Amino acid sequence: MHSLQPTTLALVLLAAPASLMAQTNPSQAERWLAKADLAPPLVVPNSSEKWEVERKDIRATLSRLLGKLPPRPSVPQVQTISREDRGDFVLEKFAFDNGAGATVPGYLLLPKQPSGKAPGILFCHWHGGEYEIGKEELFQGRHTPEPPGPALARHGFVVLGIDAYCFGERNGQGPGGPDEKGSGGEMTASKFNLWVGRTLWGMILRDDLMALDYLASRPEVDSARLGVTGISMGATRSWWLMALDERLKTGVAVACLTRYQNLIHHEELKAHGIYYFVPNLLSHFDTEAIVALIAPRPVLFQTGDQDSGSPVDGVRAIESGVRPVYRLYGEEHGFESLIYPGLGHVYTPEMWAKTLGWLDEKLNPKMK
Repeated sequence: MHSLQPTTLALVLLAAPASLMAQTNPSQAERWLAKADLAPPLVVPNSSEKWEVERKDIRATLSRLLGKLPPRPSVPQVQTISREDRGDFVLEKFAFDNGAGATVPGYLLLPKQPSGKAPGILFCHWHGGEYEIGKEELFQGRHTPEPPGPALARHGFVVLGIDAYCFGERNGQGPGGPDEKGSGGEMTASKFNLWVGRTLWGMILRDDLMALDYLASRPEVDSARLGVTGISMGATRSWWLMALDERLKTGVAVACLTRYQNLIHHEELKAHGIYYFVPNLLSHFDTEAIVALIAPRPVLFQTGDQDSGSPVDGVRAIESGVRPVYRLYGEEHGFESLIYPGLGHVYTPEMWAKTLGWLDEKLNPKMK
């Protein structure tokens, strides 16, 4: 079993902002938290051997909390729908049956290279209530300073992105039928999955892992050099996927590095959609335990200090919980968390340059 100890309100408040603790009259959030059986901050053992035992337990608990997910095939059966020369890269549109009642459409960008296998990037699109966009984010500069798919392909990466549940071509493809789109479709998909013993978040990640299976199987891809990146919901998908799957050797997550108990203290549960919530998770651990599963693999987080969905005190608590795990492996510099003053939920040119530089350094050193 892992080393989390029984919680008390005092332990929970260790991670809460001082201004909250100093209040004479507790907020409604504090009153709710005080009566909940919540996990305390992660206690890191004193050796990597002990951590490996705990790590296995945390990952198994995560998998159980995500619910009774249908098993996935070793490699999905993919149909290539179209293939188009885009100059710097070849674009393939594809789709696969996820074995759970849904068809998953996606794009694959293949850079033109003379020979050899290329590193692969799984690109995870954001949420933002923009249900009609999904994987099309690869070709837009709405949330990144330039369209990320072609830019990553020009850096020599094979890039793959899919529509998550309720997004893009899957908007209106849920159990509520074609007339139920947007947030209504997302809510119905969440309700359906809870009734059958699993979470929408678990099913989103399952599709992402099937996409990763396909990316790793492509003959153009070096399966030993796989990474993941995204902003907002795409960032959360990125670090959860790294926590769950060792094949991802690195990742970059922009925004949404969120410690859940701090989010509650700041009364910002409204900042995240229903897809995001996993029943009973806080009875076991908080975000720092999930992020710590990534160690010792390198990962970069970039967060604006004015992003209400990622309270800074929570980000600092995650950093304090995760860095000791990296130290156990002698890889403290592998965990990098950058907080940008005065910025909200945005992706600036500086952040984008950091992302490209990080991915090149960790996966594609010839591009450095």
